[in-house]
Amino acid sequence: MAKRDFVDHCDFVDPVVYVMLSCTFRYGRQDMDVMGVAFRRDLFLVTRQVYPELQDKEKLTHTKIQQKLLRKLGNNAFPFFFEFPDNLPCSIALQPGPSDVGKKCAVEFEVKAFCGENQDEKIDKQSSVHLTIRKIQFSAEDSKLVPSAETTFEFLMSEKPLHVKLSLPKETFYHGEPLKADVEITNSSSRNIKDISLSVEQVTHVILYSSDKYVKSVAKEETSDSVPSGTSLKKEYTLHPLLAYNKDRRGLALDGRLKHEDTNLASSSMSMFRRAAFSRDLRRLHQVSLKAGQAIGVMELQLNHGSMTSDDWTPPETELCFPENQPLKLEI
Repeated sequence: MAKRDFVDHCDFVDPVVYVMLSCTFRYGRQDMDVMGVAFRRDLFLVTRQVYPELQDKEKLTHTKIQQKLLRKLGNNAFPFFFEFPDNLPCSIALQPGPSDVGKKCAVEFEVKAFCGENQDEKIDKQSSVHLTIRKIQFSAEDSKLVPSAETTFEFLMSEKPLHVKLSLPKETFYHGEPLKADVEITNSSSRNIKDISLSVEQVTHVILYSSDKYVKSVAKEETSDSVPSGTSLKKEYTLHPLLAYNKDRRGLALDGRLKHEDTNLASSSMSMFRRAAFSRDLRRLHQVSLKAGQAIGVMELQLNHGSMTSDDWTPPETELCFPENQPLKLEI
């Protein structure tokens, strides 16, 4: 703070201390803002006056942490409370390349305390302090749902078709957890299918200022497995979609990063957020691709999942989940 003494004029204190919560979408370098072009957009702003107090702090309801801090810090502590709107996006950033300076595109949350005559005046950096926070999402596992998708492909000059089924043991996977995929192929056609491979692709839509789309493979399993004509294959494959295997890859969507802390691949956008009015920034999903043989045709399958639950539960680690209506590609 620029000073610690505030003059009390009986009817007001000069200046007043405010606290602000902001959600900002940045899509350009911060050092270019001084040129008169702001490469950022505020998605959400809310401000509270904390001093002088508008209400007696003894009459307010405090959380357990606030109660402990008030006992420790005494009368010079002034608690405040913010509530996130239901449909705000989560913290996310596109990973810059090795030669890039700073984050090029990100959704960031910040709590800022400042003093001034009113909350709308320009904030003086010398009279303000700020703290970056993250908003992340969790989804409870539902073991009853076993997602699967299948298709039948008919080749030219072949009387019988090729039948392929791809399934996952559950709909939600958490960061660091291996992804196991079951593949069932029944080859009744006259073609020989070989060189089966699977991959997990991260699809990111940047839709606030443009219609950019980034598709990045974050895990891949290539095999020499084959399915000759008239035979079938049933096998489980394991994929590891981890950021540790994708360092320095430009354009990957990551969970918001705090200072001196590592992060993960960005969680998939849940269906309730993709439909929301606030969700006009960065939408993410992860899709599983299955390739068998040469790329003669591409088929998209729909894999249905449930929405995020709101029941009380103890959250595990941050999740990497597969949202509803996720496409599965099959190349034959």
